[in-house]
Amino acid sequence: MIQKRRGLIVWVYSLRQLKNLRRFGLIHFVSSKMKYVVLYVNEEDVEATLEKINKLHFVREVDVSHRPDIEMNFADKIGTKAAFQEEDEPDFESDVQIPEIRLAEHL
Repeated sequence: MIQKRRGLIVWVYSLRQLKNLRRFGLIHFVSSKMKYVVLYVNEEDVEATLEKINKLHFVREVDVSHRPDIEMNFADKIGTKAAFQEEDEPDFESDVQIPEIRLAEHL
């Protein structure tokens, strides 16, 4: 059976304590430039893990991924006329008057 997981984005002050985050879940990605870690934890342990991680002194902020909450069934949206309806764009060529360029020879 596949275990449901949730992504946590952990913003840290320093990446030196990266090993301490391994005990909370699977580390998927580490950004050394922006100093954040993408961590996957089990769905039922999200709130308990979130509280524990927030208490760590090297953690700045923790964001929870909303990816599992988004409905990914787009079948109803694709078949509708509203999805393929094009908006009428104004014709800019008729609105803008381009001045005629006269050369000095023709004056």
